[in-house]
Amino acid sequence: MKETKIVDTKEYITVLKGLVEEGHEVSCIVSGSSMSPFLCHGRDTVSFKAPDRELKVGDIVFYQRPNGQYVLHRICRVHPDSFDIVGDGQTEIESQVYPDQIFGLVTKVQRKGKWLQPGDFWWDFFEKVWIRIIRLRPVITRLYGKINRRRKSSG
Repeated sequence: MKETKIVDTKEYITVLKGLVEEGHEVSCIVSGSSMSPFLCHGRDTVSFKAPDRELKVGDIVFYQRPNGQYVLHRICRVHPDSFDIVGDGQTEIESQVYPDQIFGLVTKVQRKGKWLQPGDFWWDFFEKVWIRIIRLRPVITRLYGKINRRRKSSG
């Protein structure tokens, strides 16, 4: 059986950030629920590297807030000097995230055990559709939950 070690997230991401800044692509397991339903805490993995192109709406990025907290969210608006960013499981948009705060661009994810990248159905759905229906997310999530519960109870 594989042994799991618990480490301080800030310390761990600081090490990954350093590797990314040296030109490496790194991976880590998702921690937290803000990127659900696309990415789930403890189940999914993201692979990221330093941004090597202009960032756009739909990109998943790693950034550091002014308070030092590391966050993995998706760009929902691009401004001339900053970005608006939101988690896939959220409706509250974080404004004024500056390019120098962003250190990682997600290149692929392992979701439910399967690697996905741009061009795959679920990647494109969350990048192109889900990002544009932020206000509808709570309603859609509730409906999905009700349908899922009914399906499970009748099966």
